[in-house]
Amino acid sequence: MDLLWPDAAVDLDDEALLALTRMPEGRPWLRMNFISSIDGAATREGRSGGLGDAADRRLFDLLRRPADAVLLGAGTARDEGYGAMRLDAASVAWREERGMPPHPVFVLISRSLRLDPASPIFADAPVRPIVCTVAGAQPGELADVADVIVCGEGDVDPLRVRAELAARGLRRVHGEGGPHVFGSFLSAGAVDALHLTLAPSLEAGAAGRITAGAPASPTGMRLASVLRAADELFLHYVRG
Repeated sequence: MDLLWPDAAVDLDDEALLALTRMPEGRPWLRMNFISSIDGAATREGRSGGLGDAADRRLFDLLRRPADAVLLGAGTARDEGYGAMRLDAASVAWREERGMPPHPVFVLISRSLRLDPASPIFADAPVRPIVCTVAGAQPGELADVADVIVCGEGDVDPLRVRAELAARGLRRVHGEGGPHVFGSFLSAGAVDALHLTLAPSLEAGAAGRITAGAPASPTGMRLASVLRAADELFLHYVRG
């Protein structure tokens, strides 16, 4: 993977990529990570994973490494076949060398709480997950395997999610979707950065965009870096 901008460099190792994508210390920071085809499709055959390749997977895994929490919508967790939030041995060693817990906390967004407490997300979790939901939702057995936090009335409030996580020491939050979660956090002004992979394909069809939901005011973003692997581009934007 090569760096095209702001300074050219070739064949970056993991440490160079981590330095390039570092999240700030001492303040809450929430970034999103998405992939899109060059004609704007966020999925192939209903899953974002169908658009990626080995280079995208490498960066996808590395971006989790410094995070205190990984944020995801419950629907995306089901659609993409997520299991427990368990990092590989190299990432665990990296975190422990820096005094961090071995794994980030998995944070799910769900209004309905239609989640299976016996699924690997919970049953195999190395750290007790958090589920952010709305007032009146009934956690039932889910409360046995996760911390269920009310973060809104009719809908989950992204700013309350950020505040609740920060109060638990989870200040560096890495979001992986889906589009409705991204759209709601964007509308609330709760997104600090975006890592966007541009897959070198034209998908056509009816696939959605990386954001969905109610219209939001345009959010200015500043380009922080551009990486390339073969014909694939990796764009890092921060809020301007």
